[in-house]
Amino acid sequence: MTTKMKNWLAVMAMAATMSNASCTLDEYNPSGYTMDALSASVEGYQTILNNVYFGMERALYGYGQFMQMTEGGTDIWTSQKNSDNLYLKYGMGSDFANNMMANTLNCCYDGICYCNQAIVQANKVPFTSEEEKNRKLAEAHFMRAVYYYNLVEQLGGVTLQMAPVEDVDLHPGKDTPWDIYEKCIIPDLEFAVQWLPVEERTTRPSKKSAMGMLARACLQSIEYDSSKKYAQRALEVAKEMVEDCKAGGAALGVYMYENIEDVFAESNNFENKEALWKHRYVVGGVSNQAWIMNQNDEQFYCPLTAFSAIQFKTDLHSGNEYDGLSDYQIYGRRAGGTFMPSKFLLDLYMQEDGTLDPRYHEFFQTSWTCNKDKGQSWSESQVKQFDKNLESPEISAMEIDPKTGELVRKYTKFLFGEKALEFIRPGDEGYAEKAGDKKNTKILYTDYKDLYGEDYRVIMNYHRDYDDTDVVSPWLNFYPSLAKHNSSHYYLNNLGKKRLGNLNATFMMRTPEVFLIAAEADIYVNGGANAMQYINMVRERAGAKPLSGAATVETVLDERARELCGEYVRFYDLKRTGKLTDAYLKSKNPDVGQYFVNGKHEVRPFPQSFLENLEDGGVYYQNPGY
Repeated sequence: MTTKMKNWLAVMAMAATMSNASCTLDEYNPSGYTMDALSASVEGYQTILNNVYFGMERALYGYGQFMQMTEGGTDIWTSQKNSDNLYLKYGMGSDFANNMMANTLNCCYDGICYCNQAIVQANKVPFTSEEEKNRKLAEAHFMRAVYYYNLVEQLGGVTLQMAPVEDVDLHPGKDTPWDIYEKCIIPDLEFAVQWLPVEERTTRPSKKSAMGMLARACLQSIEYDSSKKYAQRALEVAKEMVEDCKAGGAALGVYMYENIEDVFAESNNFENKEALWKHRYVVGGVSNQAWIMNQNDEQFYCPLTAFSAIQFKTDLHSGNEYDGLSDYQIYGRRAGGTFMPSKFLLDLYMQEDGTLDPRYHEFFQTSWTCNKDKGQSWSESQVKQFDKNLESPEISAMEIDPKTGELVRKYTKFLFGEKALEFIRPGDEGYAEKAGDKKNTKILYTDYKDLYGEDYRVIMNYHRDYDDTDVVSPWLNFYPSLAKHNSSHYYLNNLGKKRLGNLNATFMMRTPEVFLIAAEADIYVNGGANAMQYINMVRERAGAKPLSGAATVETVLDERARELCGEYVRFYDLKRTGKLTDAYLKSKNPDVGQYFVNGKHEVRPFPQSFLENLEDGGVYYQNPGY
């Protein structure tokens, strides 16, 4: 049986090939390296340990599809222009793609294979002390927990394998999510908490990484346990981290920036102190497939090129302040993406006094400048398309053509770098004035009220005053774009062929989540006696108005949306809190909720390419409804 098939047969083939030193059982190994040979030295063992991260790099954090599977299908996002999207809209009433989980399943089990090998082989390595061994082992335990955590939350029950195996089982059983949490995820993270070092790291976890993931996993486990057995542990760990943060990270390095604008500043990206765990892609050579590096920045831009003043360019700018740079390398200059914010998400940033939570404008890009080197003029066709007033002096004027002496209409021109487009909404300074005069202004204003209806749906059609016709809404192209993942740090191998890659780090977990874990766990453990103070600590840092009254799970869930949107957690949040239902999604985000099926879509389908290798075509292994 080939190595590929072994890998596809999930944990039934945990003796997988190492990336740089082949060691399969039935294939020729020209390098001569084996697991035992590598384990003969600490340096060789490091080669084994390095492999535990490859699955994560290939298909989890930073991978575009994984963002869709962890944030899509929820209350806070719909798809670009609210269009059809199998991932974000539950198959559009049909079904998911047969192999939508193929990359995730394969790469997670590859990662688990390497973790199990690293754990077993550690006993053969001549470490100088038990402590040195355990510090290395802790990385493998941490990553095994991460892989199983994501498998369980995406697929439900899977086969738990905690040691390397050589024989392929073509009829494996499925362990329950609860068993996997109790037997593997939580014990692995407890081990990692005990042994990982307190230091700032990238990709390799530190003690605060393990503590954050332990608190997260303990909280998530309540989904499968009505007694909420691990809620107390989640609260204990989160409180310890909160106290360390309040002390400036003295003991554990837990830190939260004082100013919200510093959190996602690109200058803080590589060494971000607020990230509990981060991963940065690096250049490994000119043929390193750079285009599959960090893809998060590609997910959230709106399709701005529907307006001619903003045309995404792959060539290099010239004759302006960005001379020699492509739009890839200019922060916030990209166009096109997968995610569009729901009305529900945008409304969460409206505070009780009618002002906007500062995180709205800090986390979302809402205005764009003309990026054409020679500028761009309005045209009659675009005046009509966007329902502008042709007679407005800001749009055009009648002038004498010096060549013909005739009166001709001259259209206003946007200069390079001049504001050309802005999304406006209630709560914005000057909103009423901009909305009232939007048909006459040079700037193209997209009004929140033209894009979202009171029924929480995206408005798909528009009645155009210019010619008294009903058309597909032109405003579908322009909406707030999540800027957390914006990047100007690109490796350009071959710009013309789009062989390039975003080198920015992605943050798998940040400190504010710990405060919100403490709040939610406190509700389960203490009835919420202290929950609101944890929530308000996050809001205070953001410059938002404090909340009052008793905090509920819904209060925490709303705050998690404001603070953590676009950070790989929303699908899991809704699962944990019992909100991943058709009733809830239809009430908050009906464009997505209309396609959700209770009892089916709480988990994803196992890929057909995996099932067909099992006995009876793996019918028994598939999740209900697929």
